[in-house]
Amino acid sequence: MNLTIQEVERIADLARLHLTDEEKERFREQLSSILGHVAKLQDLDTAEIQPLTSMSLECTRLREDQPGESLSPEELLNNAPDAIKQQFRVPPVLDTDNHS
Repeated sequence: MNLTIQEVERIADLARLHLTDEEKERFREQLSSILGHVAKLQDLDTAEIQPLTSMSLECTRLREDQPGESLSPEELLNNAPDAIKQQFRVPPVLDTDNHS
């Protein structure tokens, strides 16, 4: 699959990346190559292959839950860079501007 420069620009916009023209061309080639490899994988017949639940052959051993002492809200918030009303305050992670 060959991506267009416009598709790379759209992906860069979604990722909030500012790319030069050389970077856009390089990423177009690299992403097209990656998508080509994925397309080859989609051609494989996996109907008879059982899904993996773990890469390890060993069984995970779980310990019994044992309740212990907890920290008070004040102790928890002592290391917080910013707290308000006994809650961690963090910077917003979603941009309110619509970039679509």
